[in-house]
Amino acid sequence: MQLKHTPQEIVERKALTINAAKTCQPVGAMYAALGVHNCMSHSHGSQGCCSYHRSSLTRHYNEPIMATSSSFSEGASVFGGASNLNEAIRNIFTLYDPDIIAVHTTCLSEVIGDDLVQIIKNQYKDGLIPEGKLVLHTNTPSFKGSHVTGFSNMTTSFISYLTKSTGKTNDTVNVIPSFIEPSDMSEIKYMLSEMGIKYIMLPDTSDVVNGPMDGKFRMYPKGGTTKEQIETMGDSKLSIGLGVIGASDAPKLLNSKFKVPMEIMDLPIGITATDQFITKMHSLCGIPVPETLELERGQLLDVMMDKNQYTSGKTVSIVGDPDLVLGMCQFCKENDMKIIHVITGTPTPKKWEERLREICGPDTYIKTGKGADMFLLHQLIKNEKPDLIFGNTYAKEIALDEDIPLIRFGYPIYDRIGQQYMPVMGYRGGMRLLCKVLDAILDRQDRDSNDEEFEFIM
Repeated sequence: MQLKHTPQEIVERKALTINAAKTCQPVGAMYAALGVHNCMSHSHGSQGCCSYHRSSLTRHYNEPIMATSSSFSEGASVFGGASNLNEAIRNIFTLYDPDIIAVHTTCLSEVIGDDLVQIIKNQYKDGLIPEGKLVLHTNTPSFKGSHVTGFSNMTTSFISYLTKSTGKTNDTVNVIPSFIEPSDMSEIKYMLSEMGIKYIMLPDTSDVVNGPMDGKFRMYPKGGTTKEQIETMGDSKLSIGLGVIGASDAPKLLNSKFKVPMEIMDLPIGITATDQFITKMHSLCGIPVPETLELERGQLLDVMMDKNQYTSGKTVSIVGDPDLVLGMCQFCKENDMKIIHVITGTPTPKKWEERLREICGPDTYIKTGKGADMFLLHQLIKNEKPDLIFGNTYAKEIALDEDIPLIRFGYPIYDRIGQQYMPVMGYRGGMRLLCKVLDAILDRQDRDSNDEEFEFIM
């Protein structure tokens, strides 16, 4: 197999990452910009960087991802990219006519030290930006953080540049998710709508990278948070951040700048976290929980109880983005599975790791940030083999090499389709996720059973 030379003996590595369990900040920034209506994402760096980020998102979502680049040459790399960005801004407004251009940096523009605040200020001064249009930026060096960090930085920049306050509080709730699928954003919006809660979700990639095929090309799809909605977020009565790592900075900015009260919660993955989300919205907004959500909860609980004999005691290894990983750990524990390894390449604070330890227990191996890569995960699995692996497409080689079923989740997934249409969050998403796990367990049971044990009924 492709990974047959991975050694079982684990050696402490201080300066080497092998098959990182993350991707770079600009990917997250580009994805966040897609979730704002009539917004063009712009990569301030080389054309190759932009091409990689676009192709990565395109392969994951099977949709054409629109973005532009400053197209650095050797000259820009030495003398700075201001002239490239000025020309790009002029061309983008002329050719593509977006309402907003969301500029994110790359390694190269960060290393040479381009001052985007001053460059954009001069563009307004020189009349390069048409009246009523906006250019904003965020710093996303690829050598720091991950795509989750870039997503958070870009979301925060939209608020920093656009949000205002009239001083009059309305009855709207700001909902700010971490880097999650458009299907999960739709599921969160569905639950809020069922409760009758007025909300603004930023960003919102539903109906953007999972839209229908109607025979028409749209440079800017129908979905996405509008500029007008972002402008009013300073008057909302509450901000909810869904994901401690990827969705904390934006609510904190709204709180410090406009005094909007905030709550940071876990992503609603599984019955426990979804209960907490629904209960919190009920208590903060004073709106009763509708029968539709109670029915969905009961259905999920019914399947959990009926099929617990298949999930109970199963051991799992989990790799992915921290907010999703924490949610998956919670889901596994409430289905009586044992978590033996947790890996996330995104740097995390000590408080988050303590929270994860509370969920997983004292015996789970947890590694985050530096040195937490797919190579380490493979070594850990060679030393203690789980029944299931939870991870993205890059965990596929490990699963094949060790003959372990893989439950795909997170970013990126290149070799399967459906994640942009089928949620894993909320009660309905929890049902789908549990069915995926049960299918994997029972497929393996069928494959390995002899003729006398082969069964047609669960």
